Amino acid sequence: MRYRLVIFDWDGTLMDSEARIVACMQAAARDIEWPALSHEAVRDIIGLGLPEAIARLCPGIDSRRAELMRQHYANHFVTAEEALPSMPFFAGVESGIARLRQNPSQLLAVATGKSRRGLDRIFNKTACGPWFHASRTADMTLSKPDPLMLVELISELDVAADEALMVGDSEYDMGMAVALGMDCAAVTYGVHSRKRLEAFKPVMVADHFTELVDWLVADKRVIGPMESELIEGSGKHE
Repeated sequence: MRYRLVIFDWDGTLMDSEARIVACMQAAARDIEWPALSHEAVRDIIGLGLPEAIARLCPGIDSRRAELMRQHYANHFVTAEEALPSMPFFAGVESGIARLRQNPSQLLAVATGKSRRGLDRIFNKTACGPWFHASRTADMTLSKPDPLMLVELISELDVAADEALMVGDSEYDMGMAVALGMDCAAVTYGVHSRKRLEAFKPVMVADHFTELVDWLVADKRVIGPMESELIEGSGKHE
């Protein structure tokens, strides 16, 4: 494997949750009588912690209304679930994670702007919690693009920054990895454009999750001259 630890963003990277997040944020804005939020504006903040997202979407909002909007968003997301858009895994995610987990030494983690309660709810509903060795949410630490959640994950799993890879679909994911000196890989099917992602010089850009997994499991080992001779020699004596 190329990296001992692969850390995944959630929304826009593993799960196709954009439509639900946008619908709930727009509904929450209506509830507090804030001016209408466009789909593109909400799409752009996916990946941030909820308080940070609301502050960016609603410049000048006071703390009382921001908290009220946060509560309305959370209520819409949970209580109106049946009437909201579904949130499937992106194509190739379930089979791709299964491939990565075939290597018993491969560590997998999640770093997300979701709340702990929200991530745990999805873990339980999809039974995917056991896929990951650790996870961090924005309300446990600091929101992206601050790298603190990455610092905490590599510390918990005893992995050096240069042995880990951050995978995400937003410049917030790329930014926190770059801030820590950690490699990042970008997926283009999420919320931010390829151009925005490539500005952070990711080591790999994938248009499909399967491409990312193929690249991760590829053998990048370089055989030196001495090792090459040993391999050839062992073949001669078989």
